Order: sequence, then structure tokens, then C-alpha cells
Amino acid sequence: MSPAVHLAATGHGFLSPTGVEIAFLLVGIATLGAAVLTVTTKQLVHAALWLVVALGGIAVEYLLLTAEFIAWVQVLIYVGSVVVLLLFGLMLTKAPIGPSPDADSGNRPAALAVAVAAAGVLVWVVVDAFRTTWIELDKGVQGSTAVSGESLFRHWVLPFEALSVLLLAALVGAIVLSRKTAEPRDALSGKEKR
Repeated sequence: MSPAVHLAATGHGFLSPTGVEIAFLLVGIATLGAAVLTVTTKQLVHAALWLVVALGGIAVEYLLLTAEFIAWVQVLIYVGSVVVLLLFGLMLTKAPIGPSPDADSGNRPAALAVAVAAAGVLVWVVVDAFRTTWIELDKGVQGSTAVSGESLFRHWVLPFEALSVLLLAALVGAIVLSRKTAEPRDALSGKEKR
């Protein structure tokens, strides 16, 4: 008897998914749909709102994987901060709120081909990297605060700080772009040139 048939016959297996696995699949499909709508809509504000749905779906996926700390970080940083920063950038730069004909460059087939190729490479790299990885159950829970904090502050401090500087630069750039340009003044009289 093959190991897969033995596993399915003795208990939980691939052919008998649990409620959590079904919920994970349904939330994943909804998240993928929201991500597709994020990049295909022609209204920038709608794209930002679909991004909220997609990032919220990822937070739900983390909750289903019992990584509560990572789920709340996802909600606080990405859904709360990054999307709000994006919306402020849209408002401060006076981007068009309604349908924008400039949002479609006509390169959809090329963009789709690049997206499919990038997704294939990403899946291949992840599967290849974690093919022989096993989770040790006697250690701390993988999504716990202690394990995540240790990993964050030991291995990921520099990228985390670089991301915060990048977000600060984006906000400063949005403020600079939103300022009205002042009329040039005559250096001697202090009057505005016309």
C-alpha cells in the first residue's frame, strides 16, 4: 500500500480536508481575485481599496496558519499604514479620482506573460528551497511572537529599516509634489514677475 493511500485510510489526508483547509482555500481564492482587481481596475482609489481587501485576505490566511502576531503586523503595517500612505499620496498629488485612461498602457499581454513567468519562477524557487525542510514541533511555535521577534531583530533589521526610510521618502516626495509652485520673484524689488 502506498504511503498516500495509507495516510488517507488511517486518518486525515489529502482526500479529506479539514474545515481550516477549506477556509484557507476559499480565502486564498478571494485574495487572488482582489489582487487581480487591484491591478486591472482603471480607478486608482478603487485599486487602493481592492489592495486593502487583498492584504486583509493575507492577514486572514496568517490567522488560519496560527501565526497571530504576523497577522496583526500585516493588518497594522500594510493595511493600516501602507494603504493609508498610498491614499494620502493620491490625494496630495491630486491624482484623478475617476476612471483614468492613462492607467491602461495597452501592454496587457506582455504584462500578463511577465506576471505568469515571475509567478512560475517564484513557486519553483520556494518549492526548491523548502523541499527538505521539516518543522520541529518541540521548538517554539513558528508564528509566535518570540520566534518572529528573534528572527526579525536578528536577520531582518536592515531590510525593515530600509523599508521605513523608503516609506518616509515616498511621503516626503508626495508632499513636495503637492506643493504649489511659487511665482518667481524679482531679486531686487521683491515683486512677483508676470
